[in-house]
Amino acid sequence: MSKIEDLKIKIIQRATLEGFDVARFVMPNAISHAPAALQNFLNNQYHGEMEWLGTRANQRANPMELWGEVKSILMLGQNYAPEANPLHLLEHKNDGYISVYALRNDYHDVIKGRLKRLGAWIGHSTGQPLKVFVDTAPVMEKPLAQAAGLGWQGKHTNLVSREFGSWLFLGAIFLSVDIKPDEREIDHCGSCSKCLDICPTNAFPAPYKIDARRCISYLTIEHKGQIPLEFRKNIGNRIYGCDDCLSVCPWNKFAIEANDIQLNLRHDLTNLPLSQLLSLDNAGFRELFRKTPIKRIGWARFMRNCLLAAGNSEDSSLIPHIQPYLLSDNEILVEMAQWAAQELG
Repeated sequence: MSKIEDLKIKIIQRATLEGFDVARFVMPNAISHAPAALQNFLNNQYHGEMEWLGTRANQRANPMELWGEVKSILMLGQNYAPEANPLHLLEHKNDGYISVYALRNDYHDVIKGRLKRLGAWIGHSTGQPLKVFVDTAPVMEKPLAQAAGLGWQGKHTNLVSREFGSWLFLGAIFLSVDIKPDEREIDHCGSCSKCLDICPTNAFPAPYKIDARRCISYLTIEHKGQIPLEFRKNIGNRIYGCDDCLSVCPWNKFAIEANDIQLNLRHDLTNLPLSQLLSLDNAGFRELFRKTPIKRIGWARFMRNCLLAAGNSEDSSLIPHIQPYLLSDNEILVEMAQWAAQELG
């Protein structure tokens, strides 16, 4: 066994010790299709207000543009599968639905910490420079993960794993050491279209393409303005993100519930009554959602979502909780409160 082969084995073993569930290698030139796909996405304006997707498009589509010294990329996956299919929570119209990934400590912080520790160990072992990336960097993680063999990009554009279903956090370490790549994963979606069919807002113009402007996750998290009227009823009680296309995937039957103390579900955040959420002031919001990604969108945007959910609740007892927002200094909250009150009235 060569030194490089031995190094690869040791890196994967170390990744497991750091808490990652899967680790595989890919060459930086393995996603040659990515530039054209990204440009098509941008040309169609599917990115909406996410201007950051276009500002560093060259680096995003080509890892060697991001860091010229990269010779191989270590792609890592962290399982976050829920204990049960979360779709049933949508039936509780009086409660706010929060996406599975956000019902825990912010994965950005947890995964980045593990990547940095793993990167430090690799750097010490090789004596060579490297770069650590998680989500916020201009890296096309899902195409790289498919090329590395972690899974494949399903028709909903998210990564699907035969072992972990739709529930994997991704991270990347760019190495200046040339390590043999692993085998690419093939597409196992077949004729299934459940993820496309279930989308409440028809966010998929075609299989393997998504229009973020119609996606509930985008509308409730990234979108800063008022939520367009055409989407409001179909958003239901989703107040932060949406898991419909992930949850319905048949490959989830193989997923095992995540068991990670740093990423354990916060059960105190599931099935929170809208009456309680609408009573939160800014300080209460920040305290309740501290250490979670939810805090990133801020109180006002979150309350916009809660008011929308209240309007869809069919529960007139929420009207007293809506009325204070009619006097808000925030025009978006006033307009959404008016809509919610009208729906319940």
